[in-house]
Amino acid sequence: MATKRYTASDLRANVYRVLDSVLESGVPVEIERKGRVLKIVPEARASKLSRLVKRPYLRGDAEDIVHLDWSSDWRP
Repeated sequence: MATKRYTASDLRANVYRVLDSVLESGVPVEIERKGRVLKIVPEARASKLSRLVKRPYLRGDAEDIVHLDWSSDWRP
């Protein structure tokens, strides 16, 4: 999809429609103001996996843990 370009006056008249369009389609919009171009771009969301906090983990064979005797540590 091609980037749409608006003047500042067009944006002012249709600001909510333009913003909703950017959010729904993901296509950036360019605004021309005083001979310069500004862009409205949706923020890229981070994936859920990238927000996970790294935790310490057990190193070794999982089978070793299964066969451990935990009866002395268990409390009813």
